[in-house]
Amino acid sequence: MLEKSLGNRKCDKGVIEAIQAKLHGQAQDADFLKNLIYSGALDICIDGLNEVTADTRAKICQFVESYFRGNIIMTTQPLEWIPPSTAKIYKLQPLEPAQIQQFLLSRQPRLPKDAKVQGDDYKQACNNYLTQAFSNQQSSEELTANQRVLSNPMDLTVVALMISQSAYPDLFHLQEQQYNLMAAEYLQEWNQEFPLKKFSDAVYQMRLNDEQALPGDKFQQVVQSLEDEKYKMVVSRQWQNEEGAAKREWYFRHDKIMDFFLVQNFLGEKNEAKNRLIDHMGDSRFRGVYFLLVNLLALDAAKELKEKLVQYAADTKDHTVSDTFVQLLRPRV
Repeated sequence: MLEKSLGNRKCDKGVIEAIQAKLHGQAQDADFLKNLIYSGALDICIDGLNEVTADTRAKICQFVESYFRGNIIMTTQPLEWIPPSTAKIYKLQPLEPAQIQQFLLSRQPRLPKDAKVQGDDYKQACNNYLTQAFSNQQSSEELTANQRVLSNPMDLTVVALMISQSAYPDLFHLQEQQYNLMAAEYLQEWNQEFPLKKFSDAVYQMRLNDEQALPGDKFQQVVQSLEDEKYKMVVSRQWQNEEGAAKREWYFRHDKIMDFFLVQNFLGEKNEAKNRLIDHMGDSRFRGVYFLLVNLLALDAAKELKEKLVQYAADTKDHTVSDTFVQLLRPRV
C-alpha cells in the first residue's frame, strides 16, 4: 500500500496535483492516480488545515468528499470551518493536570546539567507552579487558557526549562522567556548583543520566499547559540552532496519559535510594521504571528487589531485568524 503525506501549503493548486508532484512514472497519470485513491490503495495525510487559505481548504474538502472511499486523514488545530460531510471527526482532548505534572517530571533527565533547580527541588517547584496555574481564584477563561498552553508538549518543554532555571514561566510569553535566556548567554559567549532585528528580518524574508532552511552562512554564531543543547530552538541536518562534500542546514525546531522571530517585524510604531499588520491578515503563513500579537500589543492596539480582523473575516468569510484571536484576547479584556 502506498502512503503519501502532504504538507498543507502543497495543496494550494489541488490535492491531486500535490500528490502527482510526489510520485514518479505511471503513478503520476491522473486517471490511474484517481483510481488508486478511490480504491483505498493510497493512504493520504493532509496536515495543518488551519495553516492554509480558505480557498485551499475548500479545495481539500471538495477532494475528500469526491473520494469518500479513500483512506484520507486530515489534521488541524482548533478552527472554525465546515468539515467534509463524509468526514469522521476525532478531537484531541487537553491533558489533565496530573498528566501535565507527569510530563514536566519526565523532562528532568533531559534538562541542562547545570540547571539551578534539580531533583526533589525541581519536583516541588513543578507542583507549586501547577497549583498556581490551576488555582480556582482565576476566571474560567484564564483556567482554560492555561490548560490550552500546558497541553502543548512544545510549550511544556519550555516551561520545564524555565522552572529548572528558577524562573517563573509566563505561559503567554514562553518563547520570549526562552529567547531572553539564550540571548543572555549569547552576550556572555560572543561579547556582543544578539542581532535580533537583523536575524528577524532575515526570517521574515525566508517566510515570504517559502524557504525552510536558515541562512546559516550569514548567521553562524546565531545558529550555533540557537542549536545549543539547553535551548534546542533550531535543529540541523547533515548530508553529502553528489560530489561527496559535507553539507549542513539549520531549521527551526517548531513554527512557534519561528513565529517569535517573525513577530518582531510586526511590532513598533514604524509605518512598515503597522502596514504588515494589515497586509498579512489573509496570509496563512503568518497565522501564528497574530496569535502572539494578542499579548505583545498594548491592550488598546490589540483591540483595534481585533476589530480589523473581524471586519476582514466578515468581508472574506475567512475566519482562520479572527475567531481564535477574539478567543485569545478575552482574558485580557
